[in-house]
Amino acid sequence: MMSYSKRDDDSGKWLLTPRRVGYHHYFDKTTVLQDARAFNESPINAKKCRALLTKILYLISLGETFGTTEATELFFSVTKLFQSKDTALRQLVYLVIKELSTVAEDVIMVTSSLMKDMQPTSDVMNRANAIRVLCKITDASMLQSVERFLKAAIVDRNAKVSSAALVSAYHLYSIAREVVKRWANEAQEAINMKPQSAVSAATSYMTSFGGSVPSQYGVVSTSNIVQYHALGLLYTIRQTDRMAVSKLVQNFAAKSGMSGSVLRSPFAQCMLVRYACKVMEDDPSSTRVIYELLEGWLRHKSEMVNLEAAKAICEMKDATAKELFPAVVTLQTFLSSGKPSIRFAAIRALNKLAMAHPAAVAPCNIDMENMITDQNRSISTFAITTLLKTGNEASVERLMKQISSFMSEITDESKVLVVEAVGSLCVKFPAKHHVMLSFLSSALRDDGGYDFKRAVVEAIFNFVKYIPESKEAALSHLCEIIEDCEYSKLSVKILHLLGVEGPKCPQPTKYIRYIYNRVILENAVVRSAAVSALAKFGVNVEDEEVRKSVQVLLSRCLDDADDEVRDRATMYLKVMQNGDEKRYVKDDSTYALAYLEHQLVMYMSNPDMADTPFDLSAIPKISRQEEQERGAKEIQSGTLPSLSAAARGSPALGSSTNGGASAPSGGARASPVSAPALDQQAVYAQQLAEVPEFASFGPLFKSTGKPVDLTETETEYVVSCVKHVFAHHIVFQFNIKNTLSDSLLEDVNMLMTPTDESSLVEQVLVPATKLVYDVPGRAYVAFERTVLEEYPEASFSNELKFYVKDCDPQTGEPDEEGFEDGYQVEDVSLAVADYVLPSYIPSFNKSWEDLGGENEVVETLALTSSPGLQEACRDLITLLGMQPLENTGNVQGSNVHTMILSGIFLGGVPVLARCRMTYDSATGVTLQLAVRSGREDISMVLINAIA
Repeated sequence: MMSYSKRDDDSGKWLLTPRRVGYHHYFDKTTVLQDARAFNESPINAKKCRALLTKILYLISLGETFGTTEATELFFSVTKLFQSKDTALRQLVYLVIKELSTVAEDVIMVTSSLMKDMQPTSDVMNRANAIRVLCKITDASMLQSVERFLKAAIVDRNAKVSSAALVSAYHLYSIAREVVKRWANEAQEAINMKPQSAVSAATSYMTSFGGSVPSQYGVVSTSNIVQYHALGLLYTIRQTDRMAVSKLVQNFAAKSGMSGSVLRSPFAQCMLVRYACKVMEDDPSSTRVIYELLEGWLRHKSEMVNLEAAKAICEMKDATAKELFPAVVTLQTFLSSGKPSIRFAAIRALNKLAMAHPAAVAPCNIDMENMITDQNRSISTFAITTLLKTGNEASVERLMKQISSFMSEITDESKVLVVEAVGSLCVKFPAKHHVMLSFLSSALRDDGGYDFKRAVVEAIFNFVKYIPESKEAALSHLCEIIEDCEYSKLSVKILHLLGVEGPKCPQPTKYIRYIYNRVILENAVVRSAAVSALAKFGVNVEDEEVRKSVQVLLSRCLDDADDEVRDRATMYLKVMQNGDEKRYVKDDSTYALAYLEHQLVMYMSNPDMADTPFDLSAIPKISRQEEQERGAKEIQSGTLPSLSAAARGSPALGSSTNGGASAPSGGARASPVSAPALDQQAVYAQQLAEVPEFASFGPLFKSTGKPVDLTETETEYVVSCVKHVFAHHIVFQFNIKNTLSDSLLEDVNMLMTPTDESSLVEQVLVPATKLVYDVPGRAYVAFERTVLEEYPEASFSNELKFYVKDCDPQTGEPDEEGFEDGYQVEDVSLAVADYVLPSYIPSFNKSWEDLGGENEVVETLALTSSPGLQEACRDLITLLGMQPLENTGNVQGSNVHTMILSGIFLGGVPVLARCRMTYDSATGVTLQLAVRSGREDISMVLINAIA
């Protein structure tokens, strides 16, 4: 860095104007390319060339791009510097060549120079760098010509050369998998080698005669980093073979932590711990064996291995307190370490464990309290947040005071952790809500960014949601927040909550002033949200005076400068005057957006539908709350397909690119379709659209959600089934996985035989072309409903038919000839519920009246198979396939219960059901079932599903 001064000629003094200007600030790509002619000079000016190469690397690091011609000319100019013997210049040459090789042409011409530098007689650093560059410019076709050099380098006595070869092999695996697989023996040998003792005999022999070690031996390193790189390569080669990975872990873990252990590198040991966790995740039956290994690693001599093993035990699924105890004891010991990094790692692991198992962490409370005053504020923050999760009610107030004392000293990320911990306490210690609310309110006065302020607001939202007695106090705090809130997003969130919860409070009018202030003082986005919040007071508060006051306030918004504000005020005033509140304001339903989007895409892509209006009645609805929860889950976990992803045809949940994987058993019962299930259905629809045989079937009406297992998960062939219902067709999708590593399945078909006569006729059979080991695939069978007025129920017996080819256990190559084989799986049934798509509606009574009684069918039945009302509700939902509304799917303990259901029948026909049930210990459950729909025959079909 340099400082520049400016002379004031009038005063004769220097005006010091220091500026931090980088050395490379005053040059650009054009200047560097012109100066690159220095590479062609003879003799070579090493100092000048080093400066030029540094400038090139600096430009590349800034994102500067070189054209193909520019890069090629510069590349070959740089290669002329191989003539120089300057060590520093040579290292820069390797770096520049490696960076330019991705753009320049004919880079393979430099191979001969690199091969020369790879010879054992060359300098160690040159050999390592040459290996890295050579692997960067080598493609799969040329790799075999240098294979012997790389294999020899992997087992080289020098750690630098060996590590360079191993890391290069790791990167080459993606372009030449089969070649790199042949290097497994060398990788194994590199792990077993002891670098220092490998040449100790030669060293002793030469020094005994007054000589020295020959240069070809290089500088022998005692570093064990080679083991880390070799283990990574070995795992990469074997990662597709579960048994091989399991054996790898067991072999190297046999003497782990003991004297004479094969793995001397703590980095390699940590990697082995992670591989062990991967084995446990893939094979739950190995949990006990892996746990014993992890427990042994807790006693390893390296602290990093102890921490990695403790973290692995803490992250085990369904771990018991007894299993967690050794890990917690280890982490507790590290809390008193003299190294801040060790203390931080230990307290962070305990903090994460406390979220799921606070009781297991509670014995460490005394040690964590001593860490509250730790000089490292990150450590003290984790200590306090962990204590909040594990402490008792009496300690909450004291901890709050301690937190307040240093909140201004910690980073925003740490503040968010503290606030989230406080927000989670509201359910655990509701009696202390006034202390926690006071803390959150004062926290908002501290400086902080959006994420911190949002965390505080959402923590206060938790009090409104989970602690009724704190609702008014929390809403008052939120009113104060919007008075001086710099973030429009937060103001909009708070205004929405005030509009929802304010009208339910004993004195709703006290919130109206705060809301209307936003209409006067804020920007257009906040004003629009304030108008909506005001309207909810006018709609939901029964007091006529309040209603009139709100109308007056809304009428003042009609002159607002923003269109959105004026339009909202106009709409709400019109709604309130016409009495359409239930339809426009209180309606909390919304369309399943992913499903709607896919249906629109299919509609727009089908030219035959150009003259047919889009049928919105066939689109199911869900509650707005469920849609918001679905969106929140998608953002947080990333596991649910987004709307655009569903439309593009992203792989289904739990599926691979080759086909759908079997899902955990969902049982034989159908369940109501939720928002995630409808998102999944959009993905299924895209997958089916890619099968040419189904192109004429039209839009997909329903998929049956989770695959139903037709085999046990331990069998040689794992099969599950998903049913897809179209207007005139039923498609059965079979997800099949071959669990035999020594066989390849080809032309895999499912032969389905109906057990009873029905109007279903098999039309299309789509086989899975090939099933390799542990890679799922899909086979389809499609049936046509020949009588469209009938909705047949049927059961099918199923047999898997395929050709088997044995595979070589070493190479995995299948035999040329195979033999035909079969495999019987469980039956699949088609029920009335498969023709019904559950759909949410905001007002059952209004919809019931709108349908009228002309198509109503009523039947009184005795449910002898249901031992109680809750079981009867569950069975009815399963048999009818409809959506329970208003929480009527849960029985509240009475002997009389009414459950209301809603759905859409195949063809877009709305259906509603009212189930009135009584329970008597002598006679069981008696049901009066009333069904209304747009067609009487459909009402009868649903009644017959129960009868």
